[in-house]
Amino acid sequence: MAGKKGRQWRSMCKGLVLGTLLTSCMILLYCLSTPQVHFSLPEVPVPYSCAHRPSQIHPKPATNSSQQTIGQTCTPKVDIMFMKTHKTASSTFLNILFRFGEKHRLKFAFPDSRNDFFYPSLFQRSQVKDYRPGMCFNVICNHMRFNAPEVAKLLPMDTSYITILRDPAELFESSFHYFGRLVPFTWKIPGDDKLTEFLRDPHYYFDAGFNSFYLKNLLFFDFGQDNTLELDDPRVEEGMKFISDRFQLVMLVEYFEESLILLKDALCWEMDDLLFFKLNARKGSTVSKLTPELRARALEWNAIDWKLYQHFNKTFWRKVDMYGLKRMAEDVAELRRRNEEMASICIEGGHAVEAGSIQETAMQPWQPIGEKSIMGYNLKKNVDKAHRKLCRKMLTPELQYLTELGVNLWITRLWGHVRDIINW
Repeated sequence: MAGKKGRQWRSMCKGLVLGTLLTSCMILLYCLSTPQVHFSLPEVPVPYSCAHRPSQIHPKPATNSSQQTIGQTCTPKVDIMFMKTHKTASSTFLNILFRFGEKHRLKFAFPDSRNDFFYPSLFQRSQVKDYRPGMCFNVICNHMRFNAPEVAKLLPMDTSYITILRDPAELFESSFHYFGRLVPFTWKIPGDDKLTEFLRDPHYYFDAGFNSFYLKNLLFFDFGQDNTLELDDPRVEEGMKFISDRFQLVMLVEYFEESLILLKDALCWEMDDLLFFKLNARKGSTVSKLTPELRARALEWNAIDWKLYQHFNKTFWRKVDMYGLKRMAEDVAELRRRNEEMASICIEGGHAVEAGSIQETAMQPWQPIGEKSIMGYNLKKNVDKAHRKLCRKMLTPELQYLTELGVNLWITRLWGHVRDIINW
């Protein structure tokens, strides 16, 4: 009986603490995350290129590719816009970009006080940390809602625009799991299997309220487009053409290694630049296996994203054909071999572990609200000196790496503390 009363008092106290703290913090976070008032900035031209002088970047021999011929040399491209879409392995690619940027001493355009550019508001260059008109930035890669005119006023003209897409049914499942608790209309969905119930009749449950964009055509929304359009609306085709015209390479999550090889070819990178460990992976028990019927319903609900994905899936394989199927297979095998070699050198046990088994706080990934489903890694204790620095960087989660690069994430950290209390 005493134990039962103790649990009741604990529950009451927890409710009071959570209620008071959440109310205060949400008011504060709302005020801080409200899009800033953007004053008119002077139009100062950005240089054509923000790459270092040629003497600082060493050219490398070019292989036989769609862009170069044997015997020529190419210089690594360092002016890069990576459009970081949601739930698309983009944190893994960010780790690659961060290491490439440090290797070449590049200047990143980072957000100030948080890990995104005031998403979901449209990107404004005034959101960039320490921005002044005419400044030279090499790389921008944090979450934003794409706003092409503002990005163009920030980055040099020779910038390579890169992004990544994912099968919309799988993306929807992941987004529903990760963001569902932050979307108020999901609170009224009955039962334990809210995803299945929602897909049974999405029009009944969906409303275009707070955070609803996370659960309908999220990719199209990330690119600054209207995610609530009907599929036959001419603005859908216009939006797709806009994305096609702007981005030189659209990678695919399902063919991540092939995407990296195409990136290496397009930007004249080296194989060492592509090494990666999969970050922010969910443990298998939390992934909903979509039946063929649920997958069809998810694709129908996210019809614009599905059309977008199908279009860029075709362009992707055209690029692979131009690269050469045999050559692609050989390069992917080489990348996998080197990643497996690095895993044996760096990772304790050689694989990811659940959050509760991660030994270092510095290696803990950001978790969705209400649970700890994102896996991480333990660094081997006795990594040799030659690999120690690289191993730690390859295993460092996104937020910790941003902090190492000098980004003040105090708003993100504050929200993290609120999440920790909710998970208490």
